[in-house]
Amino acid sequence: MPVPGGGQRGGSRRWPGVRAWLPVLRWLPRYSAAWLQLDAVAGLSVGLAAVPQALAYAEVAGLPPQYGLYSSFMGCFVYCFLGTAKDVTLGPTAIMSLLVSSYAFHEPAYAVLLAFLSGCIQLAMGFLRLGFLLDFVSCPVIKGFTSAASVTISFNQIKNILGLQGIPRQFFLQVYEILRRIGETRAGDAVLGLACLAALAGLQVMKSHLPRVAHVEPLAARVSYLIVWTSTTARNALVVLFAGLVAYSFQVMGFQPLTLTGSIPQGLPAFRLPPFSVAAPNGTVPFWSMVEDMGVGLAVVPLMGLLETVAIAKAFASQNGYRIDPNQELLAMGFANVLGSFVSAYPITGSFGRTAVNAQSGVCTPAGGLITGALVLLSLAYLTSLFYYIPKAALAAVIISAVVPMFDVGIFRTLWRVKRLDLVPLCVTFLLCFWEVQYGIVAGVLVSGVLLLYSIARPPVKVSQGDVLLVQPGSSLHFPAMECLRDAVCSHALAASLPRSVILDCCHVSSIDYTVVVGLAELLQELRKHGLSLAFCSLQDPVLQVLLSADLEGFQHFLSREEAERCRGAEPGDGGAAPYTSTSESSLLPTGLIQ
Repeated sequence: MPVPGGGQRGGSRRWPGVRAWLPVLRWLPRYSAAWLQLDAVAGLSVGLAAVPQALAYAEVAGLPPQYGLYSSFMGCFVYCFLGTAKDVTLGPTAIMSLLVSSYAFHEPAYAVLLAFLSGCIQLAMGFLRLGFLLDFVSCPVIKGFTSAASVTISFNQIKNILGLQGIPRQFFLQVYEILRRIGETRAGDAVLGLACLAALAGLQVMKSHLPRVAHVEPLAARVSYLIVWTSTTARNALVVLFAGLVAYSFQVMGFQPLTLTGSIPQGLPAFRLPPFSVAAPNGTVPFWSMVEDMGVGLAVVPLMGLLETVAIAKAFASQNGYRIDPNQELLAMGFANVLGSFVSAYPITGSFGRTAVNAQSGVCTPAGGLITGALVLLSLAYLTSLFYYIPKAALAAVIISAVVPMFDVGIFRTLWRVKRLDLVPLCVTFLLCFWEVQYGIVAGVLVSGVLLLYSIARPPVKVSQGDVLLVQPGSSLHFPAMECLRDAVCSHALAASLPRSVILDCCHVSSIDYTVVVGLAELLQELRKHGLSLAFCSLQDPVLQVLLSADLEGFQHFLSREEAERCRGAEPGDGGAAPYTSTSESSLLPTGLIQ
C-alpha cells in the first residue's frame, strides 16, 4: 500500500523545486475523503492529550500555564506544510520545558526570545544542510540525558503532589527541602495526586492490553472497543476533567483542600514581534545582554529540539514504511519556532507521546495537526475560565506519567553486556545533568568525542609472527594513528632477537592522509637502515593512488598477501613475483632524513 503522508514516496512530479521545500505538495494532490476522516479522529485524539499536557509542561518550564497553550498550536500548523513525517506532532515537551527552565530563568520574555533565536539557528542549519551534525551525538549521551531528565522532572513535580510551596528548582536543593518539609504535606493534594497517578497507570495498562476488534465483529463489540480506546487514549484529559470536577465541588461547598491552577488569561495571544529587550527593576536589559544570559542554551536548545524530533520521526517512519529528510525537518522546526515566537510560544519539538497517539489513531497525513492546533485555539478562546479549577496535583500526575517511561533502566544492563566503554559517556551525562543540564550534555558529547578520537588514534593492529612479520591495521589510517602503527612495526621487527622484514596488509585501509604518508616514508628508511624491507599488499585503489603520487623511495606493492609472503618482502631481484617499486628519493621527507 502507498504511504499517504510518507516523506519520500509517490506524489505528483510537477514543480520538483517547490516540492522539495513544501512536502505538502507530495500528498495534497492525492488527498481523499477517507484520509480526512482518519486525520480528523487522530487530530482530536492528539488535541485531547495536548491541552492538559500543555498546561502541565508550562509548570516544568517555570512559566505561567497559558504559555504552554501558546506553544501548542503553531507547530501543528507549520509542520503540516513543511514536515516529512505523517505521524510527528510538534509542541511543548517535558525535555524541552526542562531546558527552557534552565535557560529562560522563568521569564516569559527570555523563553519567547529563545524560541525565536533557536528557530533562526535551526533554519540556518537547514539551509546549510547541516542535519548530519546530529550523527555526532551518540546514543549513550541521549539515553543519559533523557533518563536524568525523567528523574529530574518527576522529582520536580513531587512538590505539587504533596502541595508544598516555595521549593527551589535545583535538584539537590529540592531533595533536601522536600525531605525537610515532608510534614507540611497537604492531605488533599497528596490523595488526589496519588489517585490520578493510579488512574493514569491503570488506563495505560488497559490500553496496552486492549485487543484489536476486526470489522466482522458485532456492532456492540466495535462500539465498546471504540469507547474504551478513546477513554484510554484521552486518559490525560479524562483524569484532569475528573480532578477539576472534584475541585469545583469543593469550591461550591465553600471548602478547598486542593491547590488550583488559578486564573488563565482568556483569548488568543497577540501576533507581535518577540521581545528583543526586557524591563528590569534597575532598567532595561538589552538584546545582547539577553543573548549573553542564555549563553550555551542557544546551542543546546535548537540541537536537542532537532535531535528529539528527528529521533521520533525516524522511529515512526521506519515503523510505517517511509523516509524522512533531516534537513527538511530542520526547516520545519526552524519555521515553527520562529513563527511560534510571534504568538508568545517557547521552544517546541516533537513529542513522542502525542506522536504515538497520532500513529495509533491511524493518521494518514500531517493534516491531522490542523485539527489538533484548532482544538488548542478553541481551548484558548473559550475554555480557559474552566482551567482555573484544575488542581496542580492532577497536572503533576500527568507529567510524571509521561516522563517515567523515559527512564531506560535496560540501557545500563545492555551496555554492560555489549560494550562497557559506552557506559562512560552515559554515566557522565546522567550524573552531571542533575547538577546542570548543559554541563551533562556538553560533557557527554566531549567524552564521546574523546572515545571516538581514541579509536582513530589507536586502531586495532594485528601482528602475525613468521619468517616475515605480517602487520594488518584494522581500519583506515589517519595522522593520530601513525605513531601507534610505527611502534607496532618497530617493536616486533627490530626489537626481536632476529630482525625481520615487514609486510603491511592494507586490506582494511580505505583512506590515508599526508601525515601517514610522511610517517610511512620515515618507516621505510628506518627499516632500510637495519637491512630490512617494508612491502605493501592488498592496497585499495584510493590508497594506492596516494602512495604512487607520493613516489616513496623503496616502495613495494603486491596484489595479495600470498604473493607478498612468497617473495618474503624481498627486493624484486630475489625471485618470485615482481612488485611495483620506486627507487627515487622521497620528496615528502626533510632533506636531513634522506640518506
